[in-house]
Amino acid sequence: MGILNVLQAAAAVAVAARLARGRRRLPPLAAPRTPAPTATARVSVVIPARDEEARLGPCLSAALADPAVTEVIVVDDESRDGTARLAAGLGARVVAGTPPPEGWIGKQWAVQQGIEAAGNEVVVTLDADARPSPGLFGALAAALEEYDLVSVGPRFVCEGVAEQALHASFLTTLVYRFGPIGPSAPPAPHRAVANGQCLAFRRTAMLDADGFARVRGNMADDVALARILAAGGWAVGFLDGGGLLEVDMHDSAGGVWREWGRSLSLRDVTGPGWQAADLGVVWLAQALPVLRLVTGRPTRLDLGLLTVRFLLAGALRGSYTRPGPGVLLSPLLDPVAALRLTQATLRPVRHWRGRTYPASTTDVRPGRARTETPSGGAGGTAVGAVTDAGSAGSAGTAGAEPGRVTGGPRSATAGTGTSRGRVTTNEWPSRPGRNAGR
Repeated sequence: MGILNVLQAAAAVAVAARLARGRRRLPPLAAPRTPAPTATARVSVVIPARDEEARLGPCLSAALADPAVTEVIVVDDESRDGTARLAAGLGARVVAGTPPPEGWIGKQWAVQQGIEAAGNEVVVTLDADARPSPGLFGALAAALEEYDLVSVGPRFVCEGVAEQALHASFLTTLVYRFGPIGPSAPPAPHRAVANGQCLAFRRTAMLDADGFARVRGNMADDVALARILAAGGWAVGFLDGGGLLEVDMHDSAGGVWREWGRSLSLRDVTGPGWQAADLGVVWLAQALPVLRLVTGRPTRLDLGLLTVRFLLAGALRGSYTRPGPGVLLSPLLDPVAALRLTQATLRPVRHWRGRTYPASTTDVRPGRARTETPSGGAGGTAVGAVTDAGSAGSAGTAGAEPGRVTGGPRSATAGTGTSRGRVTTNEWPSRPGRNAGR
């Protein structure tokens, strides 16, 4: 047996172990059967928006209509269109965002401003392309009785065979690397994932932890946030919310390639060892069987992996609002998805919505030494940069047992959040008390 086949067999075992977690998934997020107590149900929705006039309306209308929501804040991130005018006209509270300080990516800075402006303890952040259904916000508020940070996986709106096929192939790379959504046992912090299209947390705890300040320079800010908070002992939940949330992310296969592809590798939150391991799994277990089938030389292991892949394609139909033939045809594009993942890993993109960002100095990988390097921010605001002073994370931690991590500092956490993102300590954020802010 050649070395390539040995490596492929190892990748197949890793994928099988991850897919097996799907048998013990948590139930999907559901609207509460009975109304939550008023204090618990009062939700502030924060929507960071930059040039979102064309997509913001449905998200905003649904949030404003939900009885659990008492305020909707749209942070207008220096939009060049009518985003602010539309939001105000629909009844949202519009916060005029200021330019991002040095070291901040625009979305994180907009979210930070929205959290500081929020009047309720329960905060839900939404992307402008999200389409919440009635009951989502009450369900998220209820989930915060068990978790400190909650994100949900939506159903995706994908039109056209090519767009749907490419999207489903990209989605499969996440499943092969991290397993299905809603695992019953949380992963180790360095493998935690989240979906920044919809996050829920308690305002006081997040400001005390300076959560968004700590991930201010990460393009994959959602995963960075989940990992840094999980490392501090926060209970982080990633739940199936497809019954309560839809997301219309892209308008074509080209949009999927450009926009989702840029962050698919999670390069700025993953150590080199895990990057190599993840790429190996995708190429060996997802792409190689298709390439060998096309050339007429599949092995029995290839055929077995292809069978698993097509079965997964059938299961992924539930992740789309209107699943068509593109989902079932998605395995044929797996080599293309592996190529895009490799490209994003080797040549990361750090520009978005007309802004270009320097390489991040924020290291969110758990168990690493951290130092603080202040840099001048806009308007004289001091923005600390947490820099890496340790060795690169590697796949040698693969044996870490999944579960809720409660290690790490549980002492005083950084700031109060009112310093507009100032990081005042190099401690990891500790888990908030279960009654914090209630």
